[in-house]
Amino acid sequence: MPMGHTAEAEAGSGGLTATEHRLANGLRVVLSEDHLTPVAAVCLWYDVGSRHEVAGRTGLAHLFEHLMFQGSGQVKGNGHFELVQGAGGSLNGTTSFERTNYFETMPAHQLELALWLEADRMGSLLAALDDESMENQRDVVKNERRQRYDNVPYGTAFERLTALAYPDGHPYHHTPIGSMADLDAATLEDARSFFRTYYAPNNAVLSIVGDIDSEQTLAWVEKYFGSIPGHDGKPAPRDGSLPDVIGEQLREVVEEEVPARALVAAYRLPHDGTRASDAADVALTILGGGESSRLHNRLVRRDRTAVAAGFGLLRLAGAPSLGWLDVKASGGVEIPAIETAVDEELARFAAEGPTPEEMERAQAQLEREWLDRLGTVAGRADELCRYAVLFGDPQLALTAVHRVLDVSAEEVQEVAQARLRPDNRAVLVYEPVAADGADDSDSDQEEGADQ
Repeated sequence: MPMGHTAEAEAGSGGLTATEHRLANGLRVVLSEDHLTPVAAVCLWYDVGSRHEVAGRTGLAHLFEHLMFQGSGQVKGNGHFELVQGAGGSLNGTTSFERTNYFETMPAHQLELALWLEADRMGSLLAALDDESMENQRDVVKNERRQRYDNVPYGTAFERLTALAYPDGHPYHHTPIGSMADLDAATLEDARSFFRTYYAPNNAVLSIVGDIDSEQTLAWVEKYFGSIPGHDGKPAPRDGSLPDVIGEQLREVVEEEVPARALVAAYRLPHDGTRASDAADVALTILGGGESSRLHNRLVRRDRTAVAAGFGLLRLAGAPSLGWLDVKASGGVEIPAIETAVDEELARFAAEGPTPEEMERAQAQLEREWLDRLGTVAGRADELCRYAVLFGDPQLALTAVHRVLDVSAEEVQEVAQARLRPDNRAVLVYEPVAADGADDSDSDQEEGADQ
């Protein structure tokens, strides 16, 4: 069976292993056997996201995610959903700044069906893509924007804050959902050109995890994907680098029908895949990762100025990551009081650093989250794809926790001193206006938009 170049490697934690292979057309394949339960996960990452879009055509990557569920050469209409769910499986797709992914979790004996379906989309979607499917999914995406962004409390926070944090013209300035005007402007030829450019086997990673026979699985992959031609016309993504520090506080006041005042801020932090990014993750976990965190203890428990306070890391590989602060105010508390308390806690943390107990608790929390991700076949498949697409090596997924546990208290303090400063953040202040019964809802801070 001709597989092109094949590379095999084993690495991991707790006995997890993965093997790597490459088809002649450039498709990278990662397999991880796990015979604990009779299920298999298929995850396909395409190296395309909103950072690859150009001005006037924002939202095209996310629109195309929806089009991939609208039928392909051999599967008409809603057939992809019907076949997977009829076989006892589940499926979905998401779009982010840096990738688009599609995934199925199947009973192990239905693995071949999932592979055939993904290959049919990759190889023959253009045969089914027409004006009717384009208009149908354009309306679906526009309605999704209304429901998840425009018409919910704090719904535009993610979009507004990224536009502040990344300057105009930067590839991460706009979010994957795109603008209404650009969605309206997208043409059928835009979609076809987008597919030809990015939906090629040499721009994708396919991971398969679970109760599989690796030899048989590779035979199916070759059978269904091997004849799909590669494409060499993909342009390089635009440079997303920026100075380490913004240099000033960027600020916007938003007056909307929201249930309470809110302070939402984004701090510019190191790129994902770096030791400094892992240190930042530990810092934000100590400061705002759950009810034992410093900000929760200060704002919610002690001062009672907030009903919720969180601080988390949005990891990005092609641009500076974002430290995402989200505080919902109590009653009539004014935002300046909350902001002063936040700055005091960040300054104290930068001056004193974390305690040994805080380091142990934060690293244990991040280890548990890593174990949760790799503990399911779907989560492990996604992580293997992520490290293969963004960092070139899926094996890094199996050892990521060791790098977090290796971070020192000094490194955590150093990144806090350098980055968690008022002159390195973009800030949104939400001020309520008279509303007729707005429902409470957190802002959508996912890195992408669901199918």
